[in-house]
Amino acid sequence: QVQLVESGGGLVQAGGSLRLSCAASGRTFYNMGWFRQTPGKEREFVATISGIGGYIYYADSVKGRFTISRDNGKNTVYLQMNSLKAEDTAAYYCAVCLSFGSRRESVFGSWGQGTQVTVSS
Repeated sequence: QVQLVESGGGLVQAGGSLRLSCAASGRTFYNMGWFRQTPGKEREFVATISGIGGYIYYADSVKGRFTISRDNGKNTVYLQMNSLKAEDTAAYYCAVCLSFGSRRESVFGSWGQGTQVTVSS
């Protein structure tokens, strides 16, 4: 089973940028996605990318500010986050997408441990 490790989170001021990374062990070319979660709330879909990177979908809340990409040679998926807002504060998780095109948490698996992003206003 693939293992995922997120990194790149931290504290940033509103309007700033961060780039998250998700390193995968084992096979590459999985469809992948990013979710985020704040305490007491369900995980929220952020973005997803197909195995070769040709198809990408974003949540409306991040469209135009976040960019998902991947480097299959490095077994890594990225989430570039620009123009960060306080409401982007959350733990960010990457996961394997088992049914590409769906934004439901239930079709994602092999979740990483998450990386915390805190945006100060």
